[in-house]
Amino acid sequence: MLFDLIIKNANLALTGNALSATELNCHYGASIGVKDGIIIVIWPAEEDIDGSATEVIDATGQWLLPGLVDCHTHLVFAGNRADEFARRARGESYEQIAAAGGGILSTVNATRKASEDELFEASVIRAKALVSQGVTHLEIKSGYGLDWENEAKMLRVAKRISSELNIEISSTYLGAHALPPEYRSNRTGYVDAICTEHIPKIAQLKLAETVDMFCEGIGFSEAECERIIKVAKSLGLKVKAHAEQLSHSGGAALIAKHQGLSADHIEYLSVTDVQAMAKNDVVGVLLPGAFYTLKDTQKPPIKSLRQEGVVLAVATDLNPGSSPIGSLLLVANMAVNQFDLSIEEALWGITLRAAKALGLQDSRGSIAVGKRADLCLWPIDTPEQLIVEIGLHRPTKMWSAGQEIKL
Repeated sequence: MLFDLIIKNANLALTGNALSATELNCHYGASIGVKDGIIIVIWPAEEDIDGSATEVIDATGQWLLPGLVDCHTHLVFAGNRADEFARRARGESYEQIAAAGGGILSTVNATRKASEDELFEASVIRAKALVSQGVTHLEIKSGYGLDWENEAKMLRVAKRISSELNIEISSTYLGAHALPPEYRSNRTGYVDAICTEHIPKIAQLKLAETVDMFCEGIGFSEAECERIIKVAKSLGLKVKAHAEQLSHSGGAALIAKHQGLSADHIEYLSVTDVQAMAKNDVVGVLLPGAFYTLKDTQKPPIKSLRQEGVVLAVATDLNPGSSPIGSLLLVANMAVNQFDLSIEEALWGITLRAAKALGLQDSRGSIAVGKRADLCLWPIDTPEQLIVEIGLHRPTKMWSAGQEIKL
């Protein structure tokens, strides 16, 4: 058989398709064959296989892992909010800053002013930072436009980043991120616009696969979010939510009720929320970067989530205000040190379980026959080093669907 790519003499980790895996499922001295972007065969290096390849890579004993998956980012934006970090350092809260016109709305103002080209040039730098550290698939949300023209602009930029970097991106519409200034006294009017104008256009133009919402006291109510969910699902779009970040908002139970993909943040989950998520197969996405940046003290109920069997993913939440962090490996380390995940949970949480948070677990996130060849080759002695040793490792080579990624 003629392969497009053979990678030989590699140590493999994060193999197989079991979302419940507790080990890293390592295979030492193995080779894989890739055809048409898909892993076709995996075999022990000492065995001969009847086949050749257009390209053969000798891994020389390095570790071959699935490409990392960042399942929650807001990386398309203009401007910065470094001043807010200083204000929080002086004692102001996230809510106080938002109420004074800072927070999300300050980024909305800068993003609206930026041209599409300017927005792309600023945002692709952030995407490159993630990819350079092993991310081969990432999600990008809108939510800093808050009107049709600028939300669509953000989602077009996300598609341009995908083409520029030769990676696949999952796009998410987050119109329900904050109330835009022109609707300050007309909440119902803005939710109407989301439901009757924005989401139908998103579905028609295929600008996003998923609809997200900020279900929170400073965001949108449970009733408003449920209306958005029903419209999105009626048009064939998937749903997820920012839930239980700053208070117990009801967002996680709502997403579970409607069998959404994930509830993200989840610091203020109740026992019944956890049970509802488990029953409806909703992924819990941990965002320790925001927890760290905002100096939160309420941790997600990890023990309860484990006991109920909720799948846990980890993501950067890369955004200009509450998580200006461009390293998925760093936040995986935070998930271990702050939220008490094991290293194995953290590594699965940024690969297969993160893929599940995007509805892609059948084709991404682990090394297995039949899966897309999104792969990273690492010059390390053991996979655990990626979590333990912060900022010290970069991939030797990376592939997206069997095509080498060159930044």
